[in-house]
Amino acid sequence: MKYDKIFIIGNPVAGGGALKKIERVQQILKKKEIPYETLLTKKQGDAEYFAKKIKENKIDKILIIAAGGDGTYNEIVNGLAHSQIPLAILPLGTTSVLAKELKIPSSLERAVELALNGKVERIHLGKIKNKEKQRYFILMAGVGFDGFAVYNVNPQKKRYLRKLAYILSGIKTLFNYKPDELKIKNGTSKKAYTAIICKASCYGGSFKIAPDIDLKSPIFSIFLSKTKSKIGIFLQILGVMAGKHLKMKKTEYFHADSLRIIGNAHVQIDGDYFGKAPVEINIVKSALNLVFPG
Repeated sequence: MKYDKIFIIGNPVAGGGALKKIERVQQILKKKEIPYETLLTKKQGDAEYFAKKIKENKIDKILIIAAGGDGTYNEIVNGLAHSQIPLAILPLGTTSVLAKELKIPSSLERAVELALNGKVERIHLGKIKNKEKQRYFILMAGVGFDGFAVYNVNPQKKRYLRKLAYILSGIKTLFNYKPDELKIKNGTSKKAYTAIICKASCYGGSFKIAPDIDLKSPIFSIFLSKTKSKIGIFLQILGVMAGKHLKMKKTEYFHADSLRIIGNAHVQIDGDYFGKAPVEINIVKSALNLVFPG
């Protein structure tokens, strides 16, 4: 057997009948006679706490299966970073962008099979900090419009409306958005109204905002929006959906492994609210073992 024990860290209210799916995963592992333990979250921070406790475990061959959405994955990543314990993904959440990035099958049986037998590879993470806190992220950080949109998401609507809650918040944000200018510093100084710092190619689902990188890239791809016009922002959103955003006016795209963003703006990481700028963002190399399709 490849693993001596499996830990399932699951969010039972992730959406789409998450608890029943987690129970189905338990049945699959039981049928395979694989020892497992299930840890269900009840509040924010539980998944990170569980991952930190598992790091202290003395069992040699451990696998953590994250059963939830991008918020659950992010918490586990923050608890598991710099460990040798591999992390596998099951897509149960509102958007599960990480699952789309990894091309995890929607079938639970196939997803569990991939978790057990996939290829473990060491990846790099993003690290963001402001004057109050610091966090790792695995997918992206957004400063400006999408940070404000995530800030405006109603938690109850997110639970029941799932992805639609983000769309509704985005529409509301667009009508009320009055951005301040940001300064982006990474050796040179650039100006923009929104910055999206990508550690993966997918964004908001299957849209490819950073088509030239993936989770194994030791660098960020950074997309800047330089318009504060509501029509301009709307057209850039359509551009992202159509894959034409990198050729649009009032945008910029470049690569960096560290940067500082100064300005009065809301920030999101991996689809959850982080806080406000100014922020410093850096690549942390070889920080996590992640299970990829074989």
